[in-house]
Amino acid sequence: MTVTPMRLRSAIAETLWECVKAHHLEAACDALGMKPAREGSPEPFNSKRSYVEGRLQGMSLTDLTDLAHRVAAEYDAEHLQPLLDASGTHGVAGELKNLIFAADGPKPEIVFSDALNNDVLVVRNEQFCLVYDRPLGAHGLTWAELTSWWADREGLTDAPAREVSLSLYRRLDRSLGDNHAERRILRTYADRYVRLGDGIPALIPQVYLHYDPYTRAHHAPGTPPLARQRMDFLLLLPQRIRIVIECDGKQHYADENGHADPRRYAEMVAEDRELRLHGYEVYRFGGAELTDTPATGQRLAAFFDRLAERYST
Repeated sequence: MTVTPMRLRSAIAETLWECVKAHHLEAACDALGMKPAREGSPEPFNSKRSYVEGRLQGMSLTDLTDLAHRVAAEYDAEHLQPLLDASGTHGVAGELKNLIFAADGPKPEIVFSDALNNDVLVVRNEQFCLVYDRPLGAHGLTWAELTSWWADREGLTDAPAREVSLSLYRRLDRSLGDNHAERRILRTYADRYVRLGDGIPALIPQVYLHYDPYTRAHHAPGTPPLARQRMDFLLLLPQRIRIVIECDGKQHYADENGHADPRRYAEMVAEDRELRLHGYEVYRFGGAELTDTPATGQRLAAFFDRLAERYST
């Protein structure tokens, strides 16, 4: 399928025609960032489709695609998703099946409970990790949804929302151990829950990406374990967009003696390429950017503001 401005305008108009009543349409278009209607354009009460298409005239393919993502995140994406898929601008292909994260103890031991359907089961050390077992919606995973899951898991359904949120935050924080740089990232993002509400995407620490069933000691000399088994942080955004945030300490580019290690660095950037080719977005912070200074908090807050603006979250 060839994605053209005309097809995108038509699909956006069809989506809003189905999902928004005429007396709310102008406000909905304004909220989505459309330019004002031209003088003499059809009114929403006369033709909702024509009204929307009139407000979309003159927009470039890139701008229409960005708008289509915002519309699909807000409303039913039946008419838009095939065009977004064909445009190649969607996120990671396939559905998220296993979200295992925030390990704070020995590595979990995982087996396939159903190899045909890629269903996994943690058979040992389950108490040291978290496993989110609810379906992921098209809008991604919000802090509200994660705290709701946590409340059910911990028997906190009758507790105040703030108590549940703090309980989950403390558990996520524990998974960071003595890594103060990563803790600053988590703390800065958690301030956004207080300021912007729990409807924003949840920042998930220590997420398993690859799984090597063996510890480093099991591997023969010269045979490294599977690379990058865990991501430092993951955001699950609308339309399958997945944001990986990495905090690069010395271990990412130096050997055990602190000397530059080109091989280790090459493995890291090779893994970045693989992630990007699979649709992930990867953002890295150097350890020197995350020292305990006021500038670090400002730098992280500005980064998360720009990230939210870019992805309309």
